[in-house]
Amino acid sequence: MSQTLSLSGSGTSGILFDKRLGTNLVAAALIGAGFWFSEPWNETLLYTGLFALSGAVTNWLAIYMLFERVPGLYGSGVIPLHFETFKTSIHELIMHQFFNRENVEQFFADSESSKLIPDFEQVLKKVNLNPAFDSLLEAIEGSSFGPMLSMVGGVQALEPLREPFKEKLQVAVHKISETDAFKEAMHEQLEDISVSDDILTKVDVIVSRRLAELTPEMVKEIIERMIQEHLGWLVVWGGVFGGLIGLVTTFIL
Repeated sequence: MSQTLSLSGSGTSGILFDKRLGTNLVAAALIGAGFWFSEPWNETLLYTGLFALSGAVTNWLAIYMLFERVPGLYGSGVIPLHFETFKTSIHELIMHQFFNRENVEQFFADSESSKLIPDFEQVLKKVNLNPAFDSLLEAIEGSSFGPMLSMVGGVQALEPLREPFKEKLQVAVHKISETDAFKEAMHEQLEDISVSDDILTKVDVIVSRRLAELTPEMVKEIIERMIQEHLGWLVVWGGVFGGLIGLVTTFIL
C-alpha cells in the first residue's frame, strides 16, 4: 500500500517521496518548531503541527483498518471480513449493469453486430472439404450407377475430379453466404441467441465460478490496486485540514 510520488525538478529527478510519510514528517517538524521558537510563533506552530499530525495519523489508521485487522479495534479489516459481500456486489454489478437482457439484446441488434458473421471465404479455405467429396463417391457407388462405374475402374476413376469439386464447392458456398437471404437468416439466428436465457445463464455461471475462486486476500489486493493511488492523498489532506484547524484554533484561544 505504499504511496509514492515522483518529484521532478533540478536535483530531485527520480527521487521517490512517500506522501503519507512526508505529511507526518512535515507535521512533526511543525511541532518541533513550536518547541524551538519563542513567542509569538511557538504556539501557532505547535497547534498547527499537532492538529496536522492528528489528522494525518487518523486518516492513515483508517486506511490501514480497511485492509488489515487491528486487535482491539472493532470494525477493522472491513474488506477481508466482508469479502463475501464484495463478491456478491461484484456479481450483481456485472450481471445487472453489463450483462442484463437489455444490454445483450442491444449489442446483437446494433449494426456493428454484422461483424459477428464470419467471412466464409476465409473459413472455407481452412475447412477440409474431402469428406464432402468422399460422401459424393459413396452416394454414387451405392446408387444404380455403381455397377456401371465399376466397369471403368470404380470410384478411383473419379479421383481426378476431387480438386475441381472442392474448388467449385468453395465458390458455391461463398456465393450462398453473400446472398441477402443468407445474411438475414444469420441475423435472425443471432437475434434468437441474444434473447435466449441460455446465454445469460451461461454468463452468470462463468462469473460465479470465477468469483468463487477469489479469496479474502485476493479481494483485498484487487480493491487495494484500484484505489491505492488515491488513498495516500487522504492522509495528505487530513494533515492539511488538521493543520488549518490548528492554525485557526490559535487565534480563537
